[in-house]
Amino acid sequence: MIKCNLSELIGARKIKIADVARDTGINRSTLTRLYHETNARIDYDTLEALCRYFECEVGDFLEIVDE
Repeated sequence: MIKCNLSELIGARKIKIADVARDTGINRSTLTRLYHETNARIDYDTLEALCRYFECEVGDFLEIVDE
C-alpha cells in the first residue's frame, strides 16, 4: 500500500490545508483527499508542486508500507 505523508508534512509546519491550496494553486478538495488518504491517484504536476512547496523528495511525500 502507498501512504501519503501530507498530513504529517502539514502538521510539522502547523499550517492548514487552505494555506497549501492558496500557496500552490492546488484544488482544496484534491488536498483534502490526499490528506485523508482517500484518493486513488495523484497527478505528476500536483506531486511536483507539493514536493517543491514542502521542500521534500517524492519518497518523503509518498512511501510504500505493509498493511
